[in-house]
Amino acid sequence: MGRALPGRDGRQDRSAADLVDDLKPMEGAAMMAQQAAEAAARRSYGKLVAFLAARTRDVAGAEDALADAFASALEAWPARGIPDNPEAWLLTAARRRLIDESRKRKTAEGAGEHLLLLEELASSDDEADAIPDDRLALMFACAHPAIDAGMRAPLMLQTILGFDAAAIGSAFLVAPSTMGQRLVRAKARIRQAGIPFRIPAQEELAARLDAVLNAIYAAYAEGWVDAAGTDVRRRNLAQEAIWLGRLVASLLPQSAEALGLLSLMLHSHARRKARRAADGAYVPLAEQDTALWDAALMDEAEAALQQASRMNTIGRFQLEAAVQSAHAVRRMSGSTDWAAIESLYEALATMSDSPVVQINRAVALAHTQGPQAGLALLDSLAGDARLADYQPYWAARAGLLAQMGAKDQADAAYERASGLERDEAVRRFLQGRRAALGTVT
Repeated sequence: MGRALPGRDGRQDRSAADLVDDLKPMEGAAMMAQQAAEAAARRSYGKLVAFLAARTRDVAGAEDALADAFASALEAWPARGIPDNPEAWLLTAARRRLIDESRKRKTAEGAGEHLLLLEELASSDDEADAIPDDRLALMFACAHPAIDAGMRAPLMLQTILGFDAAAIGSAFLVAPSTMGQRLVRAKARIRQAGIPFRIPAQEELAARLDAVLNAIYAAYAEGWVDAAGTDVRRRNLAQEAIWLGRLVASLLPQSAEALGLLSLMLHSHARRKARRAADGAYVPLAEQDTALWDAALMDEAEAALQQASRMNTIGRFQLEAAVQSAHAVRRMSGSTDWAAIESLYEALATMSDSPVVQINRAVALAHTQGPQAGLALLDSLAGDARLADYQPYWAARAGLLAQMGAKDQADAAYERASGLERDEAVRRFLQGRRAALGTVT
């Protein structure tokens, strides 16, 4: 996924790599300038956009100005040398562009706003040497209630990480042109509605933070479905979402839920290599080789969860991370702590009416009290219209029916689950379980 350098028309259709490719073949100073620009983009793209947007209240304008700054850098640095502080150079160039644009747009009616903007932008050069980090404020702007919930994660991916619309659209299975239009509208909404670039006051922080964390988790979930990392659309998405999670946790170290989300994503990501066999076959969690789990990521996840537990507040992400931690126990003990998992899902069920929580609770109940108990809980969910086409419900039902020896009913449930599954590896796994019943001729 490319780091976005927005065009003048507001379309996110050129990445940093695209712009740099225009200079090929490159040698010597040009190559060094390219590498310095790429490094600055990786380190500070979101920080620079956030700084400019917080002062202009215009995300698209900030992106355009920064795009011009990168283009200027690729022209100037090979001849004049790479500055000691590339980010400060880029910020100064982008700020000058914004001031010039503001002067061009100035009218008698808008003179007051113009002067305020110039005052915001014409800060001392010393400020460029220590750029304030406004990325968290930009995240809250992206996750404001006035922004459509489905656009919050894409907006963060673009403004904070610099992904282009084509990459984001592909990852979320939306046509790039459509995603580009939606992103433009979302940024316009920020400006038109006067959405503030600030961290909410303490009394409203919890409600607003939840929207930020949900958006980050939505981005992670899109990347997580590509277990083997072979889908170009999603290859880096999960890792970038973890990067965002680390950023929020570092900027809000007293937020137990931010730490909980980070722990949840790290625990899940630690098992990535174990989710597919060498031949690409799907491997369910209970059958995964724990030697393939990433111990370093799990240790980081446990540290974040323990830090959150010391804050005496309990939230959804902390509980979900604790579930993953209970699964991780198998790495050391050789067995899964199903009693703990059952209790955690019971607690989650009191916080949410999500049928997904109840499905997972039913699976845990089957381990602690037998398949009949788990199936009874699934039966109680049968009237929920949200589950009619939800594959995990039918797969869980099929597995419990099979354990009880109800082969014909299990066969029908496996057939339904297989038909609903889009991942070919998982579909083959379900078909294999169905074949093992011996009911298919």
